[in-house]
Amino acid sequence: MEQQLVVFDLGSEHFGVDIGAVDGIIKMQEITKVPKAPRFVEGVTNLRGSVLPVIDLRRRLNLDMVENTNETRIVVINMEHAKIGMIVDAVSEVLTVQEDVIEPPPPMVSTIETSFITGIAKVDSRLVILLDLAKVLSMEEKSALQVI
Repeated sequence: MEQQLVVFDLGSEHFGVDIGAVDGIIKMQEITKVPKAPRFVEGVTNLRGSVLPVIDLRRRLNLDMVENTNETRIVVINMEHAKIGMIVDAVSEVLTVQEDVIEPPPPMVSTIETSFITGIAKVDSRLVILLDLAKVLSMEEKSALQVI
């Protein structure tokens, strides 16, 4: 069985999400800060006339911060009846992988805090960490984003 993934980069790491969760990919645009928002919430932006909450995926995953570049993108995802934008360093490709190249995450990275990692795909000479974006945010965080 095959799985189609949108592959994006955060630093030198490659991450993949199921293409069905992705509503679109847009260039970085102006983001309005929201007072008292959680640290990883970058703010909100206007997407085709709708207010879109935007989170910084680097910050959410506790990765080192870098400056945005011409390659920086906002991946728009559908998350339980809401759309949320996630800032990534670059979107590299749409990839079709066979399920036999996907391994479960090693036990040492399978904690409550990393439950959003669903597997690791071995593609050529690189590893692609597969994420379940619906689990990247806690229920409380999702609720907080819906009132922004």
